[in-house]
Order: sequence, then structure tokens, then C-alpha cells
Amino acid sequence: MSSSSSSSENNRSEAQCDRDSLLHSEGKASSHAPRAFSLTLVATPIGNLGDFSPRAAQALAEADLVLCEDTRTTARLLSENSISARTEALHEHNERQRVPALIERLQNGTRIALVSDAGMPLLSDPGYRLVRAAIEADIPLTVIPGPNAALTALVLSGLPPHPFMFVGFPPPRSAARKEAFAKLHAAERAGLAATLIWHEAPHRLAETLADMAEIFGPTRPCAVARELTKRFEEVKRAPVADLAAFYAETPPRGEITVLLGPAEAEETSADDLDTTLRSLLDTHSVKDAAALAATAAGLPRRTVYARALELAAERKAQNQP
Repeated sequence: MSSSSSSSENNRSEAQCDRDSLLHSEGKASSHAPRAFSLTLVATPIGNLGDFSPRAAQALAEADLVLCEDTRTTARLLSENSISARTEALHEHNERQRVPALIERLQNGTRIALVSDAGMPLLSDPGYRLVRAAIEADIPLTVIPGPNAALTALVLSGLPPHPFMFVGFPPPRSAARKEAFAKLHAAERAGLAATLIWHEAPHRLAETLADMAEIFGPTRPCAVARELTKRFEEVKRAPVADLAAFYAETPPRGEITVLLGPAEAEETSADDLDTTLRSLLDTHSVKDAAALAATAAGLPRRTVYARALELAAERKAQNQP
């Protein structure tokens, strides 16, 4: 055999070894024992049980304890996958109290898996306090990724996929909701350009969309994703004011994700400034409203403060008998 032939054969063998190593690291488990993690965060289906991964099922089956947002919901998932596991509740009302004892159990060798009712743990769901405490205690933890409603809705929406900002649930009351939207709109005036994503309850959807139209403008591109991965999956795409009108006449059902496209670059007009100030004056003092609006619009604070005083005076006069 020639030296060139031998060299070529060696190169092929090395390349094959590299491919085998890649398969072991990204596909089937290698012959080496996997690293032991005390706390495993496990994604669960957002609707379709077929989206539950084999790796997630194995993690729950091997855990000494599965922490659930609702043990009844998780019990159905475990039963569907023939998993026998001890479960305990960890939710927004008990997480703070339970964390110290859970950290002690983790330190004593208990293997714990954490799930929410649907999707990735921590995203609008409990678990953040436990994760922070585990990190501070130097407890090894990992995540088994999987279904996520916000990302699923984003790729279906037709809106720019990046950058995006997941905001969670908007406040349930209109005044607080408008304040939260006004702060985001102020950030947009200061340069934020991202697709915004919220979850929302079906009975509040129409009002939330109407508040969005008032604060962000009626023509902003919007998408409402409903019942993702389920039988009646639906995504409606239209200007936000049009969707507000539609859902006011057609009350929705199911799990809902709302997406608002990024604002177009444009100069702030006097009407824009007044709209922002009026919204902020609902929940802020004149001074604070002027400061936020000035930052958003890139205008001198003194000028904006003067206009805020005028609008506050007009409002006071209108409210007098």
C-alpha cells in the first residue's frame, strides 16, 4: 500500500471517528455515563401530547420527585406515558415557602424534576425562585427543552421573528394595562424595535387588543394565536384595531397568545405626544408622566412638562360639575 493511500485511509478513519463522536453527543447517549443533575426543568406539551419527548419522559420517570404547577394536570401526562412518579405541588402561592426545604432535599441527593402545566417552566409559570436558589447553592441543574407557546406563535405569526420580547401576561385591569403598554411604547420611542408577545385570557382579549390599539396605534400589525398544537389551532393576522373589533363580536375560547409587530420608524408628532401623555396621566403624576413621555419622544423635558400641565388642566376642567 502506498504512503498516499495509507494517509487517505487514516484521514477517513479520523473523519468517521469525528462523526461518531458527534452522533454520541447530539443523538443517542454515548457509552460514557451522563452528568448527574439534581434539578431538571422539563418542558411539557402545550396541547398535543405527541409533543412530549422521550427524553422528557425518561427524566420524569427517573426523578425521585416531580414538582408540578397542578398535580392533577401532571397526573394525566404521567398516566398517558405510563410513568409512575411521586408528585408535589409547586405554584405561585407556595413557592417562596417551599424553596428552603427543597434546596435541602436537593443537597441531600434527591433528584427533582420541575414541570409546569404546559410548555417551558418559569415562563409565566412558577419555578424562578427555586432555580435562583439552586444556582446560589451551587446545585447542578439542566433543562430538557420542548414546546413553548410564545415561540410557536412567533413563527406562525408572519411578524418579524427577531428581535422579539416576551412580556408574559398583561395586567388584568385596563388602567394598569395601559400604563404597561405606555411604558413599552415609550421604550419604542427611545429605540426599541421588536415583536412583542403576551399571553392573555380569552375573556380579556378584546379589551386588551382595544387598549393596545389606543396606546400603540390602530394600524400596528398584530396576530392572535389560539389553541396552538390542538385540534382547533387558529392564527388571525390583521391590524390590532381590526382584531379588537373582531373579538369584541366573536368571544374566543382556549389558550391565547397575542403578538404585536414592531413600530415603524417615524418622527413623533404632537398628536402622538398628547396620546402618550394622556395615557400616562391616568396612572402617573404630571411630573412623572412628562419625564417618561420626554424620554420616549426625545424632546426637552420642560417642553413636555408644559404640555402635560395643559392636558392635566383640561382634564380637571372636564371633570368639574
